Amino acid sequence: MTQHTASVCVYCGSRFGTDPAFREVAAALGTALSGNGWRLVYGAGDVGLMGTVAAAAQDAGAATFGVIPKHLLKREAGKRDLTTFIVTENMHERKKVMFMNSDAVVVLPGGAGSLDEFFEVLTWRQLGLHDKPILLLNVNGFWDPLVGLLDHVIDHGFAEDSLRGFMTVVTDVDQAMAALCDALS
Repeated sequence: MTQHTASVCVYCGSRFGTDPAFREVAAALGTALSGNGWRLVYGAGDVGLMGTVAAAAQDAGAATFGVIPKHLLKREAGKRDLTTFIVTENMHERKKVMFMNSDAVVVLPGGAGSLDEFFEVLTWRQLGLHDKPILLLNVNGFWDPLVGLLDHVIDHGFAEDSLRGFMTVVTDVDQAMAALCDALS
């Protein structure tokens, strides 16, 4: 009988953003995942924070599982030297394959795509479709407006207070790794 290796799905930008700390945290997270023997699951891009987290994970010896829709192969420079590289027909399949092959989700800074991925897994959690941990890695307050928006939604009666408990907000990689260790052990 083989032991299951935990897989952590990382949602993040296909750009670097304006704060150098975003890139630093992406690299540190990739390295830390490997340090725990965990596999990185991500969007298979070789650009922006996606490429940074994957390169760091690979450099540190982690298994990498990338999923990219065929229409983004050129735009996101599909990183084909991953342990597992899957091309899907569309974005919906990409998100499903990434989520189904992960035990936890970490959301780094990113744009509309990262928000889409986050809200989908948060909604699924709210509906009781999974109980995987969801972490927002709030680098230098990047996700503060999102956390405020979720509080606003709850305060105005469009979600229960329990919504807050479906995600954990962390501010650095050490906090993220501690939360993941607690959740995945």
